Amino acid sequence: MKKGGLVIFGGTAEGRQLALELCRRCPEKEIWVSVATGYGRVLLEEGRPENLRLQEGRLEQREMSAFLCQGGFAAAVDATHPYAQEVSENLRLACQTAGIPCLVLRREATPLTGCRMAADIREAAQKCRELPGPILLTTGAKELPAFCQELGEPERVFPRVLPMEESLRQCRLAGIPARQIVAMQGPFSRELNLALLRQLSIAILVTKDGGPAGGMPEKLLAAQEHGAEIVVVRRPPARGREYEAEALLELLGKEGGE
Repeated sequence: MKKGGLVIFGGTAEGRQLALELCRRCPEKEIWVSVATGYGRVLLEEGRPENLRLQEGRLEQREMSAFLCQGGFAAAVDATHPYAQEVSENLRLACQTAGIPCLVLRREATPLTGCRMAADIREAAQKCRELPGPILLTTGAKELPAFCQELGEPERVFPRVLPMEESLRQCRLAGIPARQIVAMQGPFSRELNLALLRQLSIAILVTKDGGPAGGMPEKLLAAQEHGAEIVVVRRPPARGREYEAEALLELLGKEGGE
């Protein structure tokens, strides 16, 4: 691996932790984090190390390639959400153009029992059509309009989304009444999940498997205790070879990046 700085793509909790630990272990290196939103930037600003640099804004493949080529980076890390397939593919191709390795940070999966599995968000909505009662949708705001369009009953949906204007805009596009929007930042404890399920009389929880770092075990435990049906959008295939955080730290933290 050639010498140079390092860049991590993704505002996930694991990505932030990796960036901060790399900053600590490699104080002589510039560690960049590329985040899609201002919300991701805010989470990294608090206690920001001197060698941490931020790139904010969604990048298409061409923009990623330009950023990587101009930055003189030794490597890029894909620490995006496991379901962010388009972003991961764009980053892989951009790294090929820049001639640097693209290393994928592994997010641990959750053992799933007693769940109804769906191939995508539309199939998840189809499964919900077969079941009665209010739905707590925790798959994010981006796919909310598609879910509600397929379901045909937005009045049943309580979306839990990030407290951002873009998330609220997606809720409005999907026809969600304002009183049903739950705008909160996770991950959430079992107790908070359970309180929310009870307060809203939720019958169905729809989720993606964000793993332990995304609070998935706590979600499942709360739904099972409450007696709600659980619909899980299946994870897409692995994005090539994946590395545990410690393995990446060892690899990227070597002196000179070699």
